[in-house]
Amino acid sequence: MTLEETFEKIDEVMEKLSDDSLPLEESFAVYKEGMELLGKCQKTIDDIEKKVEELNNDT
Repeated sequence: MTLEETFEKIDEVMEKLSDDSLPLEESFAVYKEGMELLGKCQKTIDDIEKKVEELNNDT
């Protein structure tokens, strides 16, 4: 999944969580999914930052 696709999934999670009729247990499952997606985004961004730093150090 690309970073952009992950952001789209996070948007979907946010929409689901804003639904007041969502049962509590389902809300927790959706929240957990969102947190996992955020973790993936953070890891991808960290990896990209490391690559950029390496490129900058090579010049």
